[in-house]
Amino acid sequence: MILELLFIFIIVAVGSYIQSVSGFGFGLIAMSLLPFLFHLLDSTLLIMSLTIVLTLRILMRFYPYIEFNRLSVILISAIIGRIGGFFILTHFGELPILKKWLGVVLLLLVVYLWFNKKPSQGERKVATIFTICLGLVGGLIGGVFAVGGPFFVFYFLTIYEDKLKYTANLQAVFFITSLLTVVSHGINGDFHSSFMLYFLTGFVAVLIGSGIGVRSFTKWKAEKIRILAMVIVAISAINLLLFS
Repeated sequence: MILELLFIFIIVAVGSYIQSVSGFGFGLIAMSLLPFLFHLLDSTLLIMSLTIVLTLRILMRFYPYIEFNRLSVILISAIIGRIGGFFILTHFGELPILKKWLGVVLLLLVVYLWFNKKPSQGERKVATIFTICLGLVGGLIGGVFAVGGPFFVFYFLTIYEDKLKYTANLQAVFFITSLLTVVSHGINGDFHSSFMLYFLTGFVAVLIGSGIGVRSFTKWKAEKIRILAMVIVAISAINLLLFS
């Protein structure tokens, strides 16, 4: 049990730091490792619960930069996608085969992130239909695997030149969709008695990791963090495919 809690603490602290610096990465890091300890359902619920804490911690600094008028379309689409993810995770979250599917999804996301360079700032607006598709897919994958972040990252990198606006609006989407997912599963009775111990361990790790990350927000180049995260996720995804 002590080793499990230490493992959770390290994973969550590192993921929280990475997300605080680069805007995303917590779910990718955590979901590439936690399924080695838990079922997919338990892993996703723990990450979603901690995402609420993490994003709220980041938003405490950047909330003045939130622009709800530019959030509405992708946020509503993401919420619809999360509803679909809720039903999939509820009915199939205990199946071991989903860990292999998670490995596939993680590898595809690594490939996507590797080849998708940051678009030129102010280059173009995103068409509404494309925004809806990004929100639906990101919401669905996020609801099942807690790794839908890259779809929202692409959207906000496209429409924002300002790093502060990018971070604030991205975290707002993560916060609202994660809150919806956690409340839905709570009503459905998907949390078990030992969850609180894992959550409290992760809670402390989030405060430490995000606290350090927020303070070093302007010091690190997000690209270096991004590459490190991709390497970790790729290795973990291969492990999931081979050994889960």
